[in-house]
Amino acid sequence: MPKTPAIDHDVIRDLAKLLDETGLSEIEFQRDGVSIRVARNLSATAPRPRGPDMPVASAVAVATTIAPVDPTQHPGVVASPMVGTAYLGPSPGARPFVEIGAQVKAGDTLVIIEAMKTMNQIPAPRAGTVTQILVEDGRPVEYGEPLLIIE
Repeated sequence: MPKTPAIDHDVIRDLAKLLDETGLSEIEFQRDGVSIRVARNLSATAPRPRGPDMPVASAVAVATTIAPVDPTQHPGVVASPMVGTAYLGPSPGARPFVEIGAQVKAGDTLVIIEAMKTMNQIPAPRAGTVTQILVEDGRPVEYGEPLLIIE
């Protein structure tokens, strides 16, 4: 049975401090197959002011998981067949084609990649469940870049 790595609390504190210093809402750090993600708890309510005696870590949520370092090695990865701009939905503000946890059938549209002013629908190569979406809406993608994972 593989041993679970110990949580490095100093790294978490440093990442939380970096969030405060930079104004970022989330930061992730990976080393030796261990992923540590520190994110602010953003909600619709007004942010709570942090006093000088309040520790940095209490202002953030912390999640530690053991994750594969390279998603290109995952057997269910769907890679971009071209260079272009990835869009998760059919139009700005529209519901995305797929979300994490969605069941897809072979041929279902996963994303659109705009290349040379042409909108190219990227179909699911197989049926399964979308477990990760690795691209952001409206961001450029490279040939072979992992778009999402279907298991």
